[in-house]
Amino acid sequence: YHLFMSMYKLLKTLQSQGLRVVDDSNAVDAITAPTELYDSSFTYRYGQGPKLPAVTMTQYAAKQYTKWLSKLTGQQYRLPTEAEWEYACRAGSTTAYCFGDDPATLEEYAWFYDNAPTPQEVGKLKPNAYGLHDMHGNVMEWTINGYNEEGYTALAGKPQPLPFLDTVHWPESFDNRVVRGGSWQDEAEQLRCAARLASADEDWKTEDPNFPLSPWWYTDDPARGIGFRIFRSYEPLKAEVMKKFWDIDNEDIQMDVDMRLSEGRGVLSPIDPSLAEDIKKSN
Repeated sequence: YHLFMSMYKLLKTLQSQGLRVVDDSNAVDAITAPTELYDSSFTYRYGQGPKLPAVTMTQYAAKQYTKWLSKLTGQQYRLPTEAEWEYACRAGSTTAYCFGDDPATLEEYAWFYDNAPTPQEVGKLKPNAYGLHDMHGNVMEWTINGYNEEGYTALAGKPQPLPFLDTVHWPESFDNRVVRGGSWQDEAEQLRCAARLASADEDWKTEDPNFPLSPWWYTDDPARGIGFRIFRSYEPLKAEVMKKFWDIDNEDIQMDVDMRLSEGRGVLSPIDPSLAEDIKKSN
């Protein structure tokens, strides 16, 4: 993720040499990368070690990272749907937590308010039955879903099982997007498999000195407890489906990104597996 965050200078250098310039033939493969953090002390207050979870990114930034990684590697990476995230968290369980209903055991599996004053390195506690660490706590994790009060009850009465895309409540505004799992800042109740939180972009960017507010970063808590986990489908998805997981889905976000790009505070560039070769050529 640190490499993705450093893409701005690299891509700007390449474009000054006539490389990695967006045109009609490669626009579908383009990602946006922001300038360096205006003030990194918020994001990196607790360190930036390779085993610490990445934090403070917006859902849009997380989506751009998954597209960047996908185009770079030739694999399909994306954010999970809310249903996929919960399936992975539960790991076959039907209880409040992946290990049962008693929060007294939570400290064996999760970093939260009772046992962690800061985010912790991933993988130090017990995994769930699927071998996944930190599905409860440490950092909340983005899903692709927009928030709706009804949750899964909105799907009641529909033929089962539903195709996975039919379980998604696609975002309808620039905020109110779903994060799951709870963080090191939260009480045990917020770490349940079923617990949900809606994003609040303006509240989470109160100290952002930029105008328009950054579409990539948050500056206010609980953002130091917000990260993401990437998913890959068992079988590749169609290109038009992946666009829904990667692309901007809101006019306000699009306007903010376009303004940042027009002012030189971000870069738009196509990404593919030959990027490393272009970087070597430019040095």
